[in-house]
Amino acid sequence: MVVGDIGRSTEWRPALASVDTVIHLAARAHVLHDTDEASALYEETNALGTLCLAKTAAESGVRRFIYLSSVKVNGEETSNRAYTAADEPCPRDAYARSKWRAELHVREVGAATHMETVIVRPPLVYGPGVRANFLRLLGWVERGWPLPLGSIRNRRSLVSVWNLCDLLIGLVGNGRGDGATWLVSDGDDLSTPDLVRRIAAAMRKRVTLVPIPAPMLLAGAALLGRRAEAARLCGSLVVDISHTRDALGWTPPLTVDEGLARTAAWYLDTIAVGARGIHGK
Repeated sequence: MVVGDIGRSTEWRPALASVDTVIHLAARAHVLHDTDEASALYEETNALGTLCLAKTAAESGVRRFIYLSSVKVNGEETSNRAYTAADEPCPRDAYARSKWRAELHVREVGAATHMETVIVRPPLVYGPGVRANFLRLLGWVERGWPLPLGSIRNRRSLVSVWNLCDLLIGLVGNGRGDGATWLVSDGDDLSTPDLVRRIAAAMRKRVTLVPIPAPMLLAGAALLGRRAEAARLCGSLVVDISHTRDALGWTPPLTVDEGLARTAAWYLDTIAVGARGIHGK
């Protein structure tokens, strides 16, 4: 059922009739620039839209409400230790703040009703349809471009859409998740150079990583107005999923290499083929 734009006034009741569990994945993302207008758009869709859905779900007799948030609620980067679900939230931009407020709204509705509530905070999610930096990495590797990432020494958690969906499906019937916040990843944290090498292996491509110091990369990206994107390629963001593993008895069913192989196959069969068709190659 199509409900249209998501916001504070969305009519959810017809879609929620006889529904036992809601997994709320929809969100506004990738609004360029952290402006007042962007903040208002994020607030309307991600925070107030989620509040509207949660309230209507509880009124409609939904048993369990699972909300897909973001590790950006924890913060933008890690240094000497990984993020945990128990950490004090530190959202830095309008998107992250809207996701944090949505979490609070979900918790408030759960506390005031009998509806079970579950929060999941994923890091970068990849798979068919991936966008932003990850899609650009796929394109750079497929084209065989030399990449100035050889000197990057970071660690980043990521999760394939298949592993994320496996956890979400498990939480549908797992009563132990009620009232908790869960972190998720593939369980194998990679440096950006290692990620590039593994993508190249999945595509059966050769890749050249040029050793440019990270400060120089960041400075150059800043001149081009792309510092935030470069910071994600150079910085670390690691999540600790040991509590998710232990408390839920959950293990990522796919290795990161299996997830990357599936994603590379999608890219080569769709995006790369389409680009070659456009350019007559």
